[in-house]
Amino acid sequence: MSRPVTGQVSSGSGEGPTAVSTAPTSSSGSLLRQTLRGLPVFAGELPAFDPATVPDDPIALFVAWIGAAIEAGVAEPHAMTLATADAGGAPSARVVILKDVHDGGWEFATDARSRKAADVARNPLGAVTFYWQLQARQVRLRGSIVARGPRVSAADFLSRSPASRAAAFAVRPGEPLGSPAELEAALADALVMVERAPEQVLAEWTLQALVPLEIEFWQGDRRRAHTRVVYRRDAVGEPWRHELVWP
Repeated sequence: MSRPVTGQVSSGSGEGPTAVSTAPTSSSGSLLRQTLRGLPVFAGELPAFDPATVPDDPIALFVAWIGAAIEAGVAEPHAMTLATADAGGAPSARVVILKDVHDGGWEFATDARSRKAADVARNPLGAVTFYWQLQARQVRLRGSIVARGPRVSAADFLSRSPASRAAAFAVRPGEPLGSPAELEAALADALVMVERAPEQVLAEWTLQALVPLEIEFWQGDRRRAHTRVVYRRDAVGEPWRHELVWP
C-alpha cells in the first residue's frame, strides 16, 4: 500500500499537482544549512600555480607542493585520506600518515588485521587524497596498493617511538572493547614489554604503498576558476603524460 508523502507544500499556481518539498523542516536543520553556506572558503593568500611550468614527473611536483605546505604551516600536511573497497565494492575511507614518496609509490603503514588491510587483500585498488586548506590545494591519486615486504616493514616499525610501538602491540583492530580501562591496561602492559624487548617487531605490521596510474593536482581559486592538472600513465614503469582539464 502506498504511503502519502509528507513535507512542506508549496503554494504553487493552483494548476497541476501540488509540489511537495522533502527538505528537512526542523529549525536545527535550517540553521545548519545557513551556517554551512555562510562559512568562508579559500580565505587567505593563495599560492600561484602555472600549469605551463609543471614538471614531467608528478613526484617532483608533489614533493614541491608538500614542501610548500610544510613551509606555510599547514597542520599535519602528511595526513592523507586513504579509500579502499572490499570484494563487493563497498568503500571505506580513513586518514593515515604518509611515510615516504618514491617511484615505488606513496607509503603508509597498517596492521594486517585492520579493515583496510583486509580490503587490500581482496581488492588492491585504492585512492588517496591530500587537502591543504591554507593553500586551497588538493592532490588525488588512484592506483593499486602493494605490500613493501617484511624487511622494510620491520624497519618502519622499529623507527617508531616506544609509545607508538606499544600501542601497535596492545590494540586488536576492530574487535569489541569492554571499556577504556581495558585499553589503558593493555597499553601499560605493552609499554613494559617494548621497554624490555625494544627490538621486537609486531608480526602484523606492514608497510604498504599506493602505486598510482593517475594523479591530479588541483589549485583552488576564489573566482572558482580552479586549475586542474592530471597526470596519467598506462602502466607502472611507463612514462607519465599530463594535461590541463576543466575544473
